Amino acid sequence: MVSADTLREALRTTLDHTDFGALGAKYEGKVRDNYTTGDGRRFLVATDRISAFDRVLGTLPLKGQVLNLLAAHWFEATKHIAPNHVISVPDPNVVEAVECTPLPVEMVVRAYVTGVTSTSIWTHYARGERVFCGHHLPDGLRKNDRLPAPILTPSTKAPKGGHDVSASREEILAEGVISARDFDEAAEMVMALFAFGQKRCEERGLILVDTKYELGKTKDGRIVVIDEIHTPDSSRFWFARTYDERRARGEEPESFDKEYVRRWLAGTGFTGDGPIPTIPDDVRVEAARRYIEAFEAITGQVFVPNLEDPHARIRRNLALPL
Repeated sequence: MVSADTLREALRTTLDHTDFGALGAKYEGKVRDNYTTGDGRRFLVATDRISAFDRVLGTLPLKGQVLNLLAAHWFEATKHIAPNHVISVPDPNVVEAVECTPLPVEMVVRAYVTGVTSTSIWTHYARGERVFCGHHLPDGLRKNDRLPAPILTPSTKAPKGGHDVSASREEILAEGVISARDFDEAAEMVMALFAFGQKRCEERGLILVDTKYELGKTKDGRIVVIDEIHTPDSSRFWFARTYDERRARGEEPESFDKEYVRRWLAGTGFTGDGPIPTIPDDVRVEAARRYIEAFEAITGQVFVPNLEDPHARIRRNLALPL
């Protein structure tokens, strides 16, 4: 495990933005900076930015490296289940990928009744709703209980700075933003990925609680998985060994995803609206430690941080002009 001193050292070189115009046209997402080339490729640079409640909140040390390498691990492990966009991983923070047109729907799979955001299943359930994205939920569930079976709860993609909206298959198809054929193909793909992820995590003593998948279409019309998969940014993970005990005491499960940061923010009264609180360095370091713990628990590998200046290193590894 990376030491706290190393994480504090990495605070000095967090990657909060990039400017690699030589790579191509830039699109800035919440976490990744995307560069589209003229020959049908996309370079995705995983920055150290952290987002929650659909807002960019700041940076965490080494987060981009952890996310990028963990996503690459999962893409390699699941390519027999679903095709993905990866061509290569030329830098700890960078993926070279096939350029795709993103599907206008995020595919979210949930196996537990939990969450603190406005789109979370628990928020809806706690106010008495028993139908969520077209799924009928049983009475008597407590927060963090397991659902009878995983459910697909897709959401529409909001413009940058907006809030995604969960909806049923029928509601999304009625909007006309995606065809039934594409929706159903993507749904089948992500449910298979989630089942694989659950099994792999269970073997590591972890619970894959829920996750979101992004998919896109290649120029030849194939649907592939894009962005990231089964990372602490896109997924919620709990430790299996303490789940039953903590649930019995009414405590939140032990986790190592960005729920830690969400809970800290919620404790300050911030849930997405208004000024963003400054996240203290101690919280940033602890959050980074949890990201690294997730990487090591999931992959079974030791995370080795690269503490070089990320801008210079990326330029060197991608042969970009200085």
